[in-house]
Amino acid sequence: MRSIPEFLLVAILLTVTPGPATAAIVRTAAKDGRAAAQGTVAGNSIGVLLWGGLSAVGVSALILASQIAYDVLRITGAVVLVVLGLRSLLARRREGEPIGVDPRTRQPVGRIRAALAGGRIGLVTSVCNPKLAVFFVALFPQFLEPGTAVLPAALAMALVIVTLDMFWYSTLIYAVHRMRILLRPRVHQWMERVTGGVLVALGIRLAVDTR
Repeated sequence: MRSIPEFLLVAILLTVTPGPATAAIVRTAAKDGRAAAQGTVAGNSIGVLLWGGLSAVGVSALILASQIAYDVLRITGAVVLVVLGLRSLLARRREGEPIGVDPRTRQPVGRIRAALAGGRIGLVTSVCNPKLAVFFVALFPQFLEPGTAVLPAALAMALVIVTLDMFWYSTLIYAVHRMRILLRPRVHQWMERVTGGVLVALGIRLAVDTR
């Protein structure tokens, strides 16, 4: 792989630029707590590695070449974002009720269960984001030397992005967690509403976006 500093710069910019994954992780941290948010990060990371592998074997390029496949991903991703956003906007949490309590049963949600639920959100958000397919197909070839084994190189670059993602998103989760401890429940609800609104806006934007 050539231009490693350039690739690292692009990877860092990709990581810190807000998008569906950032909004989903912050929303989950504000609404469901750290365990669920870390699960969302893990699910998102699996999706990134999946897109990296698919780009190496050409599947991403085939998806981009097919308008129907691209639109299915785009609409599915938009629906997921809008549903997540509406759930935050319409959530009703009792005054003083702690994060991590199921609003339907009023029972605590275990860390493993919360992480698995968050993982599903992260994975679906990542897999259904056609912009990741565009990114990997457009970016990876620029950093490969002629004759390089494509699959190992693609997975290695995807792993670098995942490592940066995990560091950055863990920092965001910690910040949201500290805010949850220091601020009033009413502010927690405000955070949920804001991130919910962002998710709805991103979903609508993705739905109407053209290739």
